[in-house]
Amino acid sequence: MTEIDDATRTELEAAAFRRLVQHLRERTDVQNIDLMNLAGFCRNCLSRWYREEAEGRGIPLPDPEAREIVYGMPYKEWQAKHQKEASADQKAAFAKSNPGH
Repeated sequence: MTEIDDATRTELEAAAFRRLVQHLRERTDVQNIDLMNLAGFCRNCLSRWYREEAEGRGIPLPDPEAREIVYGMPYKEWQAKHQKEASADQKAAFAKSNPGH
């Protein structure tokens, strides 16, 4: 296995994160419920993880700001432009795969 020093690994992980965020910004056709049903996380989860990591380092980051980092715009704006009503099938799949949510 290729040896990568810690600083380079962190840089690579950061670059991969930025690509993931950019990909999710471009794929507005993919709804959060689809991501949750297939992968068990969504854009909101990603923004929450980002916020939690910031707070763990003493950086206060309100949810709206963390979401804007991931969505590339205020969350309410993204919802108005791109979010569709979940279908009955999507809701049923979500309930089945995320009990108690």
